[in-house]
Amino acid sequence: MRTFGGILEELGKLENATIVIIPVPYDGTSTYGKGADKGFEALMDASENMELYDIETNSEVYEKGIFIAPTVTEATSPEAMCDAVEKTTDAYLATGKFVSLFGGEHSISIGAIRSFKKKYDNLSVLQLDAHSDLRPDFHGSACNHACAMHAASKNTNLVQVGIRSMDAVELPFIKEENFFDMYRINSTPEWMDEVVNRLGEEVYLTIDLDVFDPSIMPSTGTPEPGGMYWYDVISLVRKVIEAKTLVGFDIVELAPVEGVPAPDFMAAKLLYKILSYKFNS
Repeated sequence: MRTFGGILEELGKLENATIVIIPVPYDGTSTYGKGADKGFEALMDASENMELYDIETNSEVYEKGIFIAPTVTEATSPEAMCDAVEKTTDAYLATGKFVSLFGGEHSISIGAIRSFKKKYDNLSVLQLDAHSDLRPDFHGSACNHACAMHAASKNTNLVQVGIRSMDAVELPFIKEENFFDMYRINSTPEWMDEVVNRLGEEVYLTIDLDVFDPSIMPSTGTPEPGGMYWYDVISLVRKVIEAKTLVGFDIVELAPVEGVPAPDFMAAKLLYKILSYKFNS
């Protein structure tokens, strides 16, 4: 039995775990760099070499128990994958566990957000991403990675952070006061407080790893220059968790590069850091 962080098998069993991680290694609609289907295995490899005491929170959140759910393998179509993710997330939310997901590409978030929206009527979605992902459809599907936030823009309170690339077709779906592109961030000293103020009480967090600058996160399908750095991201996440209720999250678009382990390790550390904040807020 393989466990996140190499923790004891007892802490990795569902009955003993507070936390669930659902792996969804889907890479069916990516249009530039491939490899997000290999992201979860790279995450697990890196996590086994990560020290599990978190200095900042003075905690060892793994003691809460972390269960790795069976992998969602449905890949016959983007729509079928999203339906499978939704159904799987429904099942684990019903257990009362804290549910997170790891991709795969960003289209996996469509099914996850559908599920959380059923549980939380007034859901806010906080998207950290280089791309706005608001196209109504792309390459014949509304479940394409380029459409990952379109439904959320219509049926949740979507707050977008770190954006620095988009298509003009997405402009009608932007909510200007909730849109924190990198140009706004770099010109607004108190931008983190503004982000927190735009969120409702119940927040689902989705992090596309291309939100980070490619100098520290080259292992992603569409790296965009001018991104965020480690302490920007974790400081924002901590502020959100301290002020609001984080109900779940996903991390997507890790496309590992052979011989470049640092981004894999950063993704593992990011997941563990979010959990450390959540359970010590």
